[in-house]
This record gives sequence, C-alpha cells and structure tokens, in this order.
Amino acid sequence: MSYAAEDLVASDIDAYLAQHEHKSMLRFITCGSVDDGKSTLIGRLLYDSKMVFEDHMAALESDSKTVGTQGGELDFALLVDGLAAEREQGITIDVAYRFFSTEHRKFIVADTPGHEQYTRNMVTGASTAQVAVILVDARTGVLTQTRRHSYLVSLLGIRKIVLAVNKLDLVDYSQEVFDSIVADYRAFAEEIGLDDVVSIPLSALRGDNVTGPSPETPWYDGPSLIGYLEQVELDDDLQSAPFRMPVQWVNRPDLDFRGFSGQVVGGTVRPGDRVRAVPSGQESHVARIVTADGDLDQAVAGQSVTICLADEIDVSRGDVLATAMDPPGVADQFECHLVWMATEELLPGRPYLLKLGTRTVTATVAQPKYSVNVNTLEHTAARTLQLNEIGVCNLNLDRPVPFDPYSDNRDMGGFILIDKFTKATVAAGLLHFALRRADNVHWQAVEVDKDARAAQAGHRPALVWFTGLSGSGKSTVANLVEQRLHTLGYRTYLLDGDNVRHGLNKDLGFTDADRVENVRRVAEVGRLMVDAGMIVLASFISPFRAERRMARDLLDAGELVAVFVASGLEVAESRDRKGLYAKARRGELVNFTGIDSPYEVPESPEIHLDTSGPATAAQAAEQVVDHLRRTGIIPA
Repeated sequence: MSYAAEDLVASDIDAYLAQHEHKSMLRFITCGSVDDGKSTLIGRLLYDSKMVFEDHMAALESDSKTVGTQGGELDFALLVDGLAAEREQGITIDVAYRFFSTEHRKFIVADTPGHEQYTRNMVTGASTAQVAVILVDARTGVLTQTRRHSYLVSLLGIRKIVLAVNKLDLVDYSQEVFDSIVADYRAFAEEIGLDDVVSIPLSALRGDNVTGPSPETPWYDGPSLIGYLEQVELDDDLQSAPFRMPVQWVNRPDLDFRGFSGQVVGGTVRPGDRVRAVPSGQESHVARIVTADGDLDQAVAGQSVTICLADEIDVSRGDVLATAMDPPGVADQFECHLVWMATEELLPGRPYLLKLGTRTVTATVAQPKYSVNVNTLEHTAARTLQLNEIGVCNLNLDRPVPFDPYSDNRDMGGFILIDKFTKATVAAGLLHFALRRADNVHWQAVEVDKDARAAQAGHRPALVWFTGLSGSGKSTVANLVEQRLHTLGYRTYLLDGDNVRHGLNKDLGFTDADRVENVRRVAEVGRLMVDAGMIVLASFISPFRAERRMARDLLDAGELVAVFVASGLEVAESRDRKGLYAKARRGELVNFTGIDSPYEVPESPEIHLDTSGPATAAQAAEQVVDHLRRTGIIPA
C-alpha cells in the first residue's frame, strides 16, 4: 500500500474502498524448478506492498532465525510456505494462494511447487491464471522442470509469460548470463507457441527489479516485475465469446420462483436474450437476472447469478444455458490432452468419473495415441500414462455432454477424471474436439429384442460372473453349473479366462492395463450374449472391483449374478497343478494375482462360495443353480 493510499484510508475510508472496489483483478502463477525462489519472490511482493501484518512480521523475524535459509536475515519464503514439511525442507509442496494489491490493481498469486512429484498441484494453480511468472535460477539456467512447467502453461492456455531470471546477485548481476538464459528459453518457448514473453532480471531476496528499477542492472531498461503486472493488458475474450452458463443449482425456494443458478463462464447475457438449454435444445427468453443485491441489467463472464426464464422448459443441474444462435457442441466421444496425476498408472478401458463443469458422467480412456516428452517435445508411443506424464487420448462417455474446445473456453473444455472408488482426482484433461465417428454410429432398431429371445428360451437372460484367485475352483464350478443348466434344457455359454486368451484376447498380457482390457472385452461379449437371451457363465480372476462394477453397469438390473469363489491363498496354491504359483514365488512370473498383483475381494456378491471346506464342487454348483431358481432366472 502506497503512502497516498495510506493517506486516503486515514482521511476518507469510503473513498478508498470505492477506489479499491473498482480496481481490476489479475490472477497469476509463479512456477519453475525447485529452489528457483518462487516463494521468496511472493514474500517480497507481499512485504513491499505492505500486506504483511505486524504479528506476521514478528513471526517472520522469529522463524527466519530458526528455520530460515538466509543466515538469520528475513527469509521471505516463510511468508508463503505454510506447511511444516515445506519449512523443514525449504520447498513448496502445496499450492499457496495469496492476495495483495497496489494502487493500480488487485492480485491473486498462486505459488506452485517446483518438484516434479507435485506437478498436479502446479496444474491446479495454473488452471485459473492469466499470467505465468516462470522463474529460472541464474546459476543453473533452463532446467527440465522449467520446460515442463512452460509446456503445461502453454497447454493450459496461458499466453502472457514473464521469464524471471532470479538470484542474479549470485552471478554478479551479469548481463551475459541473463542474455544467455533468455536466448535459451525463447528458443524453447517458440517451439511450444509462447510468443508473448517478457524477460526481467531479478533478485527476489534483495528486491532488485521487483517493485522498481535496480541500480545493480543499469544495462536493463525494461519494466520491474510489479510494473509489468500492473500494466499488462487482460484479454476480454471470454466476455466477447458466446454466452455460456453451466447450471449448478435449480433454485426453487417456493412455488412462485424458479431460477437456474451458476457462474457465467463465457459471454454476456441480458433480459430478453434468447437462450438454449443444452443438451435438450429447448429454447426460451431470459426474464430476469437475479442476485442477492437485486436484479441486473446484464451478467458477464465471471459473475455468479440466477437466471429466470420466460418459459417452463426442462433444465437440470449439469445442463448449460447458452446463446440460442451459437450453442456449444454436444458429443460423447472426444480427443483430449490428459495430464496424469495419480501414482497408479492410467488403465485404458477402466471406467472413471469425468467432471466437466457442473456435470459428472462415466468415461473410459482409450490407449494413448502418444505421450509427450517435455524436454524434446517428441511424441512417444505409449500404452498407458504414469504419474505426471502428458498424453493425447480418446475419451468415450456414457452420455453426450455440452462442450466447447478448451482453446475456446477453459470452463467448457477442461475436465478432471476421478477414481470411482477412492474418489481421488487422477487426471486433468483438455478437450480438443468431438470425434467425427460419433456422428456415424447410431443404434439400429431391431424387431426381435432381448425379451422375445428370452421368452423363446424359456428363462431370463443373465451373466453369472465367477471371480476368485487362480486355483479357487471357479472354472470347475462354472463348468458344473453349465452342465446342470444344459441338462435342464436352458441356453447357456461358458466364457473361460484361459480359453478367451487363445483367440479374442490373445494380444493381451498380464499387466494391470491388460487385465482391465481383458475383462472389458469379455463383459462386452457377455452383454451381447445376454441380449441374445442366453445364460452366460464367465469364469475370470477379474481382480479389480472397478471392472466387475463396469460389467454390472453394462446390464439391466438383476441380470448380473456375482459369484465369489473363495478358497484362501494357501488352499489355492496347494491346488496349483500348473505350477504357476511356484513360478511366481521364484520371480519367473510377474503380475501374478495373489503374489505380486492384488486381488480386490468383492464387497457384496450375490453368491459367496467357500471352496476351502468340505463341500464338493458339485454342491457349490447346486448353490448357484438354486440361486438362479430363487431369483426367477430359471423356472422354480
């Protein structure tokens, strides 16, 4: 806060608040490699803008002496590194958001981690930023993580870049060092499409060129960092873009009011404008734009409002209100960039939750087309994605969703993937375009349906899914169940884990990704056979709950019967006539379920068979047949 601002606060607080309210807001991110000085820089900005309270200053002075890295002098990084682990290690782990203001502008800055392990946190901070300040240590120059963060910044649509060459005091404020780093970075920036780059020599610790020109760099005549941030022009592309508002809440406090609440993420809307609800396509006019402070004459991108329509059309959470003349696209298949954020690898074919705006759907990711080497920008063949890897993939959703390409609208084209069971965010993604093949694939109407086929067969169709460890007795019991049903005259087919690998799945190995694809293919075949009116018996280890849930979701309620064949590892291993467990113990077989690959026990199977006790396989098979009778799949 400047002295002029302090005087205005003292003399006329209302005038100061009015002035402050109408300042523009800039969101920017600091990123770069570990120990480039990001937290120190933000601490210096807070200190110089007089946004540090007296008690914080006292704590900073104390902490600087105990855990600081500046020999007892003020360590400005401690103003930002709030976690104990950050202070102990001297690195940033989490994203730290800080607010400060100057006479000209208000700022929200996101201090993001430099370590590769926390790339996912950097993506989170960059997702809402308008400017990126990329720091480079003058002693080390452009590093791998500098390139990684720059590529991510470019991918996430940030086009205004500050290259802050920091710690210049440690290289005697050398212009030669500065020019060399700038040339190196600009060459890489051009390759990834970053052409609006301003380079500033800095010493965040000493304050050189942070808030004003430094006498130590007489050879530099560009802006200070704060000078650039105060004056940089903000794009108003979103406000001039087509109107978009994802509906977060249908606001119905009483019978006389019905509005649709959400944040405007693109364009401008006014009472009287014709809008379309997407994906339904129904249209109406805007009757009112309601806020807690009263009705508005217009709402623009960034505002949260409630819109009342002139007609009672069907609009639900997750729908998008859009300008009728230029609505978003609607599709269920896309190409996208994916930034993988989980320690567990991407499993193509596994169902994940996809959250796009206010809508959540189920999605599967196809095998990546390629991954991106952020050092060379080379496209590398990939079967999956590991932690912090970036790739281009195709997405398949379980229903069409409204979207705009990410390059047109971040909010309408940016999404996250969520693990269905742990609810952890595993990836961030950017939609490129809808796949044209989605327009060419339609359901063909047929005259003979599943019910007609089942009536002819004399029983209800079902998929009886046997799961358990190798050696638990799945195949033996499934085979006996099919013999019994065949004897009774019912139409059956047995899909066995070993047999399908001779043909349908002969191209698959035994990695987690291949196991997921193995079960996905079998589940799809099982669905077709159930549609044919048959009782299908599938005997597969199927170790993961997610894929067993996926198989269930493909069918109508009651059509999948999960049979958990439990024997315990010791019993299963004792029955191992193929010697597979012994090979796995010796390390000759990898990814063997029960030894070095996990088996996730079913949570609530319809049938639980304990094959480790005195009951025979024939008795276990009869339990399955009895269940089919009790549930009406076969006549009692």
